[in-house]
Amino acid sequence: MSNRKVRVGELIKREISDILHTRLRGKGVLITITEVDVSPDNRNALVLFSVIETKNSDRRQAKRFLESNVSLFKRELGKRIVLKYLPDLTFAFDEKHQAAARVGDLIDSLDIPDDDEPEGEDEDPVER
Repeated sequence: MSNRKVRVGELIKREISDILHTRLRGKGVLITITEVDVSPDNRNALVLFSVIETKNSDRRQAKRFLESNVSLFKRELGKRIVLKYLPDLTFAFDEKHQAAARVGDLIDSLDIPDDDEPEGEDEDPVER
């Protein structure tokens, strides 16, 4: 991945997050922009987001909200960022964070003893 592609993606991510939490603060407060993947020619950008609530209806509502405000995002990005081509924005739910939370829950549910002593040692260690 080229350095420019990463920098442009991070810049777009930061600006969309700022727009979301300043201009649209009442409705967009539960939405977090996690990553922006920009195409090599800067014509398209996939914006990944997550939602604090993990119900499917919340995801759908958040995606509809973001897609309904795509013209606002593009207009504001055009004012804030100077690029030859302002990318078309496509929004998608970021599944990685939900999968990581599931793995964390599975690990937490394991019944692992909390003993500080390794197995096979005497209970009364010899002090030196």
